[in-house]
Amino acid sequence: MAHAVLACGRFRLELGRPLVMGVVNVTPDSFSDGGQYLDPAKAIARARRLIEEGADLLDVGGESSRPGAQGVSADEELRRILPVLRDLRSAPVPVAVDTVKPDVMRAALAEGAAMINDIGALRAPGAVEVVAASDAGVCLMHMQGEPRSMQQSPSYRDVAAEVRAFLEQRAAAAEAAGIARERIVIDPGFGFGKKPAHNLELLRRLGEIASLGYPVLAGLSRKSTLGAITGRPPLEREAASVAAALLAVEGGARIVRVHDVAATKDALAVWSAVRAGVPGNAT
Repeated sequence: MAHAVLACGRFRLELGRPLVMGVVNVTPDSFSDGGQYLDPAKAIARARRLIEEGADLLDVGGESSRPGAQGVSADEELRRILPVLRDLRSAPVPVAVDTVKPDVMRAALAEGAAMINDIGALRAPGAVEVVAASDAGVCLMHMQGEPRSMQQSPSYRDVAAEVRAFLEQRAAAAEAAGIARERIVIDPGFGFGKKPAHNLELLRRLGEIASLGYPVLAGLSRKSTLGAITGRPPLEREAASVAAALLAVEGGARIVRVHDVAATKDALAVWSAVRAGVPGNAT
């Protein structure tokens, strides 16, 4: 059973209901909204809008991890995200920073970031130590390969078993380094070194990942697998993204990372009402 509370910085998030993490890409080249929020003022406005829509957490990223993406320097990544973090320092929800670089992690934590969302699962030299020295939460994600090449030829014997084993090992390493269990979230990494068939298999077997006992974060929003199913471009995948989020929650995810916060919140409200039982006088 996953922990009832997720500790991240000054926040303690109750996990009795599914949480929605809103995406803020401060990048010129993200697959779904590349360039829309590169300007810090636009990124801040986007973040505040997502909070108004009901986001339980925000995820701010300054480096695209889309397939084929080229890396940027730590200085450039910080130039993009620090103005946003400073403005959101007193936000009423935790702000996660999506990065693989220990120097960016350290600077982001100093500016009030409450969580590190690392697609590399703290494998970069020094990364686990930076997070361990803080009180921030951390999301450990599975990725086969690296963003530049991860979609060229992903291959698994048993995708769910291999992803589960990797996340179990990385979570154990984080705990051994001094990161409390209640600060750890795991993410199977939908779309990161995985073909559509792998992603769908992971979604079907998400309960096997959740059985590790850590809160599971699922990020399926606008992903190419949904495009392969629907034939729609990223900005037209809202309905498919909401459906995928519901399926992930039904499979055991406690956090869904999404671009369309309001629509996802509404869908989860209906899902929760059905699960809990609608009051007799409801119409």
